[in-house]
Amino acid sequence: MKGFHFSQFIPTEGATPFENLHKLFMQLLNYTSGDVQEALGWMNEIDRKHNITNNDYGMADFIDDLKKNGYIKEDGNEHFSLTAKSEQTIRKNALNEIFGKLRKTSSGNHKTVYTGNGDDTSTDSKKFEYGDSISNINPTQSIRNAQLNHGLDDFRLTEDDLEIQEQEHKSHHSTVLMIDISHSMILYGEDRITPAKKVAM
Repeated sequence: MKGFHFSQFIPTEGATPFENLHKLFMQLLNYTSGDVQEALGWMNEIDRKHNITNNDYGMADFIDDLKKNGYIKEDGNEHFSLTAKSEQTIRKNALNEIFGKLRKTSSGNHKTVYTGNGDDTSTDSKKFEYGDSISNINPTQSIRNAQLNHGLDDFRLTEDDLEIQEQEHKSHHSTVLMIDISHSMILYGEDRITPAKKVAM
């Protein structure tokens, strides 16, 4: 009877030690509101309890790589601050986490029967009114109206002859993001502030 053979798990080559620690570092920065010193302090505490580093690659090596790769900068007296590269990475990770699992559905184009100020021209036209853009005048239809209204012998083009080519309606909207920062956001030990920060970014 054939059974199961168990052996020691040997992880395949993938992410480097720096990449693994960097993911954790970026997550911790969300909780510390971008405080590099506090995030590194938390990583040292996690390392003491869970051994996330080893003799070949320690926290000192990780900090050196952060500086070499331009994620943090030293302001003096071993005080570190974020660089623009880190801020961009935090925003990118937040977007991927929030919107990365979205799936394609049907088209989101919301059609309307109304015309208005848009980019695409419509097949409809209307009489010229004060305030209409001159660039939307339909020259062919306007000249035709002038011929019908005044004849060829007394041909002239007046305001009443002008026709405007209408455009498809294009709606605009503004989005306002409001975040609750009251005590209820951390009530019962639940952290709701950090997800709110990610949405805000």
